[in-house]
Amino acid sequence: MRTSTSTLRSRLVAALAIVGLVVLVPATIAPPAIAATKTRLVTGLAGGSGSTVGPDGALYVTEGLAGRVSRVDPQTGSVTTYASGLPPSIIGIGGAMDVVFKGGTAYVLVTLVGPDVGGSDVDGIYRVDDPTHFTVIADIGAFALAHPPATDFFIPSGLQYAIANFRGGFLVTDGHHNRVYRVRLDGTVRERIAFDNIVPTGLEVRDERVYIAEAGPVPHLPRNGKIVRLRAGSDTVAEVASGGRLLVDVEFGAGGHLFGLSQGHFTPGHAEGSPADPNTGRLLMVDGDGGFTGVAWHLNQPTSLEFIGRTAYVVTLGGEIWSIRLGA
Repeated sequence: MRTSTSTLRSRLVAALAIVGLVVLVPATIAPPAIAATKTRLVTGLAGGSGSTVGPDGALYVTEGLAGRVSRVDPQTGSVTTYASGLPPSIIGIGGAMDVVFKGGTAYVLVTLVGPDVGGSDVDGIYRVDDPTHFTVIADIGAFALAHPPATDFFIPSGLQYAIANFRGGFLVTDGHHNRVYRVRLDGTVRERIAFDNIVPTGLEVRDERVYIAEAGPVPHLPRNGKIVRLRAGSDTVAEVASGGRLLVDVEFGAGGHLFGLSQGHFTPGHAEGSPADPNTGRLLMVDGDGGFTGVAWHLNQPTSLEFIGRTAYVVTLGGEIWSIRLGA
């Protein structure tokens, strides 16, 4: 029986919104070990999603609902449009999902805009040629359609979540198909590593080591919220830390420490797939015992994390950016 577009859209919103995965069991997180000052820097973005630090030192944030990438001055919070006209989200999640720079050129990861969810655009990587023109350099959706994952799925094109520079190309996570892609500038796409149902989300690359945030399978118990490390040439990952609620990003930051971004917890009784409870997200720092120490609390449905010096910048689903200044 063929599923209607309206039914598929409702299933997507209800069951695959990575920004709203269910968490039922609380994690044990150590109290803050370092001082942190939290300030709201930006409001009013059209659905904050991914982010990166550009070559000019500014923040660049994708706004999936508007099909836009915005430049944000990290000191003043001033927002200007860097690129517009990308495929916008058509189901409340997806569209322009993440962004990264290679040299002075921006590349935007776009997802959930193809025919299998009622759209007519390409799920893949778009090169920004100028503020209103783009070139699709890799059709990840087509690869996913031709090479379905071993884990269960109901969106044939997948849900690509994060992009990171890696060697001469990129790595891309797919939180629905449970794998990481290696994508070259010539458009070649291949599966770098496949997982069981662990829901890979954020990415960080350092010294040929790839760090991956995992939200964990439904019901996304805190013990399944992990950061794992993938070495170049390896087909297995090593656990770095676990115990974070619904981890959506991972970044190296102040003092060379590794940080995870937790979206927060879900109250039993809410509709499955609803966003995490408001103001329950946390910025976490990996400790020396395979767990996390709390750094900042009460973040409202965060989606991505960047560091500039000792300041963390957290983008939220509701279109805010918070700066979190870490003490010595």
